[in-house]
Formats: sequence, structure tokens, C-alpha cells
Amino acid sequence: MSFLSKLFGGKPKEVEPDLYGDYRIYPEPQKEGSQYRVAGRVEKDFDGETKTHDFVRADTAGSLESAVEATIRKARLLVDQQGDRIFK
Repeated sequence: MSFLSKLFGGKPKEVEPDLYGDYRIYPEPQKEGSQYRVAGRVEKDFDGETKTHDFVRADTAGSLESAVEATIRKARLLVDQQGDRIFK
């Protein structure tokens, strides 16, 4: 069962990505007790092929909304620091 299905119950909802240049950031925080772990994925298309990089950070947040915001912030920093190297 997918993460979003576990989080929201039933069929997972399609999440709109945060567009950052040519990158698509999908926040996918993971519920851990009363906290949410910062996690997500970054995607980019190369010659018609979609490359994906999944990430999980040690950071946690008290609400889903703040975890989503932190995930986007961390993913943008990852893209700024590593660029396309994250897909290798």
C-alpha cells in the first residue's frame, strides 16, 4: 500500500508537484507517531525519460503542512547544491 494511501486512507490522491526550474518536487512526508518526517521525491525529464530521486531527512515537523513546506525547502536546496548529480 502506498504512503499516501496509508496517510489519507483509500486511494492515494495525486499531489501537484512544486515546480522548481526543470525539476518537479513531490512532498511525501512520512507520519511517525505524532510527527511527520521530511521526505519526498525530485523528478526531471531527460530525453523523454523521467529520472527520480527519493529522499528522507532526519528533520521532523509537528504538522503535515509544516512538513510539506520543509520538504520543498530541503528539495530546493538539494537541487541548488547538486543539480542533475542527484540522479546518478
